[in-house]
Amino acid sequence: ADTGRDSNTQAILPLRGKILNVEKAQLLKVLGNNEIANIFKAIGVPPGAVMEDVEKRRYGKVIVMTDADVDGSHIRTLLLTFIFRHLRPLVENGCIYIAQPPLYRISIGKDVHYAQDDAAKEEILSGLAANRKYEVTRFKGLGEMTPQQLRDTTLDPKTRTLLQVNIESQVEADQTFTQLLGKDPSERYLS
Repeated sequence: ADTGRDSNTQAILPLRGKILNVEKAQLLKVLGNNEIANIFKAIGVPPGAVMEDVEKRRYGKVIVMTDADVDGSHIRTLLLTFIFRHLRPLVENGCIYIAQPPLYRISIGKDVHYAQDDAAKEEILSGLAANRKYEVTRFKGLGEMTPQQLRDTTLDPKTRTLLQVNIESQVEADQTFTQLLGKDPSERYLS
């Protein structure tokens, strides 16, 4: 990601594995966590941020970029929980986005297509002539992409796909994060 980005307009903050689950942790532990402290510092917004702080942030968009697999989804959920609990004004101000890296690369001769998921891959393949040769590569993570592939699919503002994070209901969002990452594991198994 570092070599694939535009260093004039983009910064990368690599995280080391999964961040602390802030839903279960005491505030003192959250604020003492190095990874979380680095996020506050990188964005330029202090803990307990208010709208005035958001206006002073270092970057216009904060984009959460994780692998397109189950572990990446878990890390993304941990990050969104942290943001919801400790940097909510960034969400309310429309600053938080989720990058949508592809799961597949499909080479058809000299043409290259990327697919976000199995359904998109099947749609591309179903449009091919019966005798057309192709090669499908499944990315296990962002680290398997070359800097050029990552730039083309996930970093370049002209070609990337971003989802803007917003909160339709504060109450529902609060309940969802509590259910997914809260202290009571039985909450996760309700139907």
